[in-house]
Amino acid sequence: MTRVSRLFRRFSLPVLLGAMLVATGFAATTDRKAFSTSTTLSQEASTLTKLLDELHYNHDAVRSADYASVVPDYMGELDGQRLFFLGSDRARFAEEYGKNVYYNTAFLGNINAAYEIFYVYQTRVEERIAWIFENLKKDFDFTTNETYRADRAKAEWPADAKASDELWQKRLKFELLAEILNKKTPDEAKAQVRKRYERMLKNLSEIEGKDLAELFLTTIAKLYDPHSTYFSAETYEDFGIQMKLKLVGIGALLGVEDDICVVKEIVPGGPADLGRQLKPNDKIISVAEKGGEPVEILGMKLRKIVDKIRGKKGTDVSLIVQPGDATDSSVRKEIIITRDTVKLNSARARGAVFDLPIEGKDAKIQKLGVITLPAFYSEGDDGDTDSERSSASKDVARLIEQLKQQGIEGLVLDLRRNGGGYLSEAIDLAGLFIQKGPVVQVKNFNGDIHVDSDRDPKIAYTGPLAVLVDRFSASASEIVAGALQNYGRAIVVGDSSTHGKGSVQQVVEMKQLAKSLALSPQKTGAAKFTIQKYYLPSGASTQLKGVVPDIVLPSIEDYLPIGEADLPRALVWDQIASSKFEGEPVNPKVLSPLRQASQDRQSKLEEFVYLRKNVDWFKSRQEQKLISVNLEERQRQKASDDAFRKEMKAEKERIAKNDYSFKPFYLGPPPPPKIRAPKKDGDDDDDLDSFEENETYVKADVHLREALRVLTDAIELGRNKEAWASNRAPLTAITGG
Repeated sequence: MTRVSRLFRRFSLPVLLGAMLVATGFAATTDRKAFSTSTTLSQEASTLTKLLDELHYNHDAVRSADYASVVPDYMGELDGQRLFFLGSDRARFAEEYGKNVYYNTAFLGNINAAYEIFYVYQTRVEERIAWIFENLKKDFDFTTNETYRADRAKAEWPADAKASDELWQKRLKFELLAEILNKKTPDEAKAQVRKRYERMLKNLSEIEGKDLAELFLTTIAKLYDPHSTYFSAETYEDFGIQMKLKLVGIGALLGVEDDICVVKEIVPGGPADLGRQLKPNDKIISVAEKGGEPVEILGMKLRKIVDKIRGKKGTDVSLIVQPGDATDSSVRKEIIITRDTVKLNSARARGAVFDLPIEGKDAKIQKLGVITLPAFYSEGDDGDTDSERSSASKDVARLIEQLKQQGIEGLVLDLRRNGGGYLSEAIDLAGLFIQKGPVVQVKNFNGDIHVDSDRDPKIAYTGPLAVLVDRFSASASEIVAGALQNYGRAIVVGDSSTHGKGSVQQVVEMKQLAKSLALSPQKTGAAKFTIQKYYLPSGASTQLKGVVPDIVLPSIEDYLPIGEADLPRALVWDQIASSKFEGEPVNPKVLSPLRQASQDRQSKLEEFVYLRKNVDWFKSRQEQKLISVNLEERQRQKASDDAFRKEMKAEKERIAKNDYSFKPFYLGPPPPPKIRAPKKDGDDDDDLDSFEENETYVKADVHLREALRVLTDAIELGRNKEAWASNRAPLTAITGG
């Protein structure tokens, strides 16, 4: 998992573990926590290592000697920007711990190296922050021609203390300049930077042994491939929420500012929203079960606050709240909320009917459907009736029926930003568009191949179909897009390729793997590990290469290191024999005119000029590895960047005026507008790809607009018998006919 903060890319573990925290008070760390491994955790560590060693798909490629890499990898997880550790630390840790990681973990359940390395990291951070505080008292020269490498994720750690000081002199200038360019005086910039490191010290002091254990054991799992991991009990609970799209709680997104819990957002339709008492910016002072003693949560970690507020469905939680609009800090009020199931509908499938004017035909409108699927989710059997239970395939089927009733002539399945989910849902969803047949082939580590097929002859939608993808479309998304492409059932449109994740993971609770863990009174975690690779019906793997669209559009994402091939220790690409299925890719005689028409638009339309400008600008910024710490030079660059953003924002607004009108469709009543805390000064509002507030679709979505036009071209081509290559209509495969 890539961990990124806005200012520091993979800056440090405190940023990772406190990503939701924005507390700022100084916390002394003279009273160090001493971490130790419980018997239960020791058994989990040993069990996990043996599980990976025996059952992971890639287990033959990992030897006990490879476990030496865990030490520098774990250091990198703690100190992702290579700012605090020294090169000498790495050498010492490799000598002391690197040679015995496998034996200690697998046979002894000993992960003390995780704690010992962290103690050194903690010391380095505290010493460096003390140095920072002293240096912030001095004046800084911003007239030199020095530069700073902003992304040090792949750099070496400074060799010794002297090299570290030289690095940090530039680093501190870099940070101060960022604040000065954000309209702060030098003194205000110093105060802001000091506050940042005070917050880091506080987060550092709140790290617990279980956090380090999770990080260390995950580092071991990632020796085998990038998608294997260890979940602590708390993380496993969060993982279940994400996959099922629901939790039991009050329905509020929380953060921490200056040690105070602040309501950031109210989830539409949740208990807090329905009660209309709790509002964004309200400060939660204490939490109590109904009739119980209130527990003050000032200064408490966000995870602990959330645990206290969550609870069993139907129970009451009492919150003592300071209203966000109160002018007197002593004002308090009690709010009692009944916990209930909160469905996270923002990740649920949604639909729309777009009206496209038909070129050359006065007042003619073509209705095209769009179904957006953010994830392949499933609630499972947890007490809901079948009509209430949601899953990706069932929700898409319901939306198809709604859109068909509106008379759509074609459909776009939007899988952008869909990182996958349940494999069974991918199979069922692909089955909505084909009569029946193989959807995916899976191969285990023994080489055994199993074909998973859609066995239901019913087709939910037989009309013209396009699938819209991007570099974030991964795993289950690639199965669906690739299978429909293999069958010739859809035209795939999007970035140069999808993500390239062609592996299947299984999640197993640790207590299911060992009797001693099942009997443990302590909560246990879970292992997510790769058990299979999957292949398309044609036998091609999507691993590394992804699914290549039939029609490629220019995209910023093609210049981001976000693909599977960019991940360390990614599995290799290979190919197996094709399965037997009734279908073939869309005939080149059909694709060629569609591709040519799209290329013509890409060379002429204003929106593609706008898109290419953004791509070129982003590419140039990505290639700029060294950043100047000269104030005048940075001011010139900022002025240039600000002017470009302003120009692009104006162009986007102008292009958006020509957006196609649409009517949204939801699974249930339309959701109420999101209630969010107002933006503060300094918040970034220039994200050209972000969703507009309370909008179903972004403005000037160039890729979606083009996918709709490609679909229109395909429909028109199907009507033009003169363009047919034979007696078989070009759209026979695309429409499932």
